[in-house]
Amino acid sequence: MKTYIALFRGINVGGKNVLPMKELSAVLEGLGLKNVQTYIQSGNVVFKTSTSGKRKITGEIRAAIEKSHGFAPHVLLLSIPELRNAIVSNPFPEGESEPKSLHLSFLESSPANPDLALLTSLKTTKERFKLDGTVFYLLAPEGIGRSKLAAKTEKALGVTMTARNWRSVNAILSLAED
Repeated sequence: MKTYIALFRGINVGGKNVLPMKELSAVLEGLGLKNVQTYIQSGNVVFKTSTSGKRKITGEIRAAIEKSHGFAPHVLLLSIPELRNAIVSNPFPEGESEPKSLHLSFLESSPANPDLALLTSLKTTKERFKLDGTVFYLLAPEGIGRSKLAAKTEKALGVTMTARNWRSVNAILSLAED
């Protein structure tokens, strides 16, 4: 059995696409996934499965949620080595001491034509970013709530993504490794 980390995008945000973690766990267990564990309400799940193929697994998860809850959220699957590598490759170690300022966006695929010049023009003097394959690192000491850079990243990269802060990625990895 292989362990996967599922990062759900856009659930339980602003009262839309409401999916309590107990219900999400039940849906996933209904698919035969084992050792289902969740971390906070924003859709972070660790599970084991003998099914192979990320596309197949995400397709089954999306279809099951659509059937049970009426919407099909975007789901990004990572293996433990992929998540660990994203953490180890952090280009902004100074952000680790303030985990809410450091964000990792996991991309569905490597961007074919990222507009990094646009992102550079949007960043404040304190913000820093780096694109590394399918991970976009953002250090935003002033927060991402009003960050023009954070707001435009997905469009500038041209691929679907979902972001987690430093504290969350480390907690999710810890959960997956237990």
